[in-house]
Amino acid sequence: MVTNSELQAFIDEKIKKLRSSQQHNGSWKYCFEGSLLTDAFVLIFLRTIDDKDENLIKTITNRLLSIQEKNGLWKLYQDETQGNVTATVQAYAALAYSGYISLEDDKMKKAEQFIKKNGGMKHVHFMTKWMLAVNGLYQWPVLFYFPFPFLLVPTSFPINFYSFSIYARIHFVPMLLTANKKYQITSKWTPSIPFITVKNPTSYTEWLSWDRDHQKYLQWFKQEFTKLSQLPAYFHRLGYQAAEQYMLKRIEKDGTLFSYTSATIFMVYALLAIGYKKDSPVIKNAVKGIKSLVCETENSTIIENSTSTVWDTALLSYSLQESGISFNDPMIQKANSYLLKKQHTKKADWSVHAPGVRPGGWGFSNINTNNPDNDDTSAALRSLTRAAYQYEKENSAWRLGAQYLLSMQNRDGGWGAFEKNVDQTLLTFIPIENAEDAVIDPSTPDLTGRAIEFLGNYAGLKEDHPQIKEAIKWLINNQNSNGSWYGRWGICYIYGTWAALTGLSAVGVSHLHPSIKKAKEWLKSIQNPDGGWGESCKSAEIKSYVPLKFSTPSQTAWAIDALLTNESPKSTDIDRGMKKLTNPSSFSKAALTYPTGLGLPGQYYIYYHSYNDIFPLLAAAHYKAKIAVSDLSTI
Repeated sequence: MVTNSELQAFIDEKIKKLRSSQQHNGSWKYCFEGSLLTDAFVLIFLRTIDDKDENLIKTITNRLLSIQEKNGLWKLYQDETQGNVTATVQAYAALAYSGYISLEDDKMKKAEQFIKKNGGMKHVHFMTKWMLAVNGLYQWPVLFYFPFPFLLVPTSFPINFYSFSIYARIHFVPMLLTANKKYQITSKWTPSIPFITVKNPTSYTEWLSWDRDHQKYLQWFKQEFTKLSQLPAYFHRLGYQAAEQYMLKRIEKDGTLFSYTSATIFMVYALLAIGYKKDSPVIKNAVKGIKSLVCETENSTIIENSTSTVWDTALLSYSLQESGISFNDPMIQKANSYLLKKQHTKKADWSVHAPGVRPGGWGFSNINTNNPDNDDTSAALRSLTRAAYQYEKENSAWRLGAQYLLSMQNRDGGWGAFEKNVDQTLLTFIPIENAEDAVIDPSTPDLTGRAIEFLGNYAGLKEDHPQIKEAIKWLINNQNSNGSWYGRWGICYIYGTWAALTGLSAVGVSHLHPSIKKAKEWLKSIQNPDGGWGESCKSAEIKSYVPLKFSTPSQTAWAIDALLTNESPKSTDIDRGMKKLTNPSSFSKAALTYPTGLGLPGQYYIYYHSYNDIFPLLAAAHYKAKIAVSDLSTI
């Protein structure tokens, strides 16, 4: 069993590290490391607009080369055994733009062979095809036209612009505008890549992902869009103006669109397509904003798709308080002061579906003022809870945030990520990759579980509360037959099961409930021989649990924390898990750097540099508290 001194030493070491690494403004700054898409797209973008930042371009080049496999391919995660053709195309194209490596180099030739062997552009994600097309390496689809009067359709209509998720809207508007204009831009850096470049216009079917269901519903979409396309030219001009204003009004003060690198790059191309110049202030500020997202890691330099500062700070402050640090400690006071400044104060897109709700949520990044989300809101509220009982400022913010979170519950009883009731399943039949993951924002077990965990443990709402009743019902109805829950924003079934179990426990669902017992047994059944837990990113792609051959700190912490809600802390499973977790040297480099965050299955995975500090500390703190209670009960 882990001794008290070993446990306390582990906790103390985490606290010491966090105390020394806190920023002057009270936040903690960790890198948000996504897939190589961000680095590759930024390099291509900088070369295309003829940016002179040679140091950054060379840095990205070295980063991409450093993560290439010996056989020439690129992967999105370590155990992606077959490699990833889309990622390889992204990296290859970026390196071809860099000017620092020849296409005849052995590394490039191996990558070329891998791409050709895997069907060339046939199986490449549509977003990458778009990036290549706007940069002159691929042709836009012939006969494609998106009717922008769609943006003018009233929100009272069954299908309208706001039926799509905020993630889809903020990316699709610039992408579709650019595609409509068939805009292409080249520079002296544009490479010649015959096996990628398509010189003749492509059919739009070559850009899409097809199956029988897609074919069935595509006809309906075509009919509706044809009606919009036949509207007088005046409405099309208004639609383009609406698209332009949609982007411009959502630019953050650092120049980025919604604080996303990807959306900002797409916006710049769209603005160029409608006549903006490269030296226009909005484009110069956008480029500056993208460069502000350069992040230095221990081993390299990456471009973040956004910062994760609010998320990391809220979770770290909460974990520290759970470990025994007082809310009056200067470290927590500074963190909470930072969070209070980041609470949103304006009505934004989310209010379309929740018009009567007052602003009060939190967003993900340090610059985000437009796009609050339910996860960050509950995380910030956990951090503020203890201080809210004593200080009026925290109390007012806490109450407003709690009201906002409770008001964002979906009609089905669950919570989505960003908005309310954006769950039109019809839209998932649009024939593009990741439609079910990106086009709508439905209730998910991880968001629902964490929402009710906060509402139960910190707002005092229990299973007899009407809204909590609906949430419990939704979670139980959406449990998988093996006892697990799918987590949308983390990897994956361990993540979802952790969130669901801690949520159900917080609102008072009995540990004897069949769903609870089944979930616990599933978690125990997948424990690794070394005592930890590990799950592959592949789970998100095939929607079925896939084990890792090694344990990761965050997934081990999630599993322990989940079991602690309903299991004796002295149980064999938890004891073995804690021995693993509190021995950091037992985790391999692969385990310490494995991406356990999820953006888009099969395309975008996230290695949160903060997670190896946040969740082990949280699990250790909860274990310590449960051990203390257990010891008292034996007296």
